[in-house]
Amino acid sequence: MKSIKFILIAFTALLFSTNLSAQQQKTVQTATIKTAIYCDHCKNCESCGDKFNRTLLKEKGVQMVVLDEKAMTIKVTYNSKKTNLTKIKQAISKLGYDADDVKAEAIAYAGLDDCCKKQ
Repeated sequence: MKSIKFILIAFTALLFSTNLSAQQQKTVQTATIKTAIYCDHCKNCESCGDKFNRTLLKEKGVQMVVLDEKAMTIKVTYNSKKTNLTKIKQAISKLGYDADDVKAEAIAYAGLDDCCKKQ
């Protein structure tokens, strides 16, 4: 009888820890955000190149940023318990770039180098 109780308790503990582990893994998410990049040398450009990484990685919860200037996307890996996609898109907008449906802030866009603006 004691062994059956022990097995049930162990099974319940295992099930609980597996469920908790799955919930923790779901907090890290990756999103690909469409933007408009007009600079043909974006990764080397002083205006935007490393700016995405430097600025976005300072945002609470953002873990990784990958800029693909050819596909005009920004891939962001983030902790959903610390931030959300709306906040990340707003941060990109404040850099002067569109982020999916969030348009670039006009003042930030005006501050970009000419090579980074639509010609």
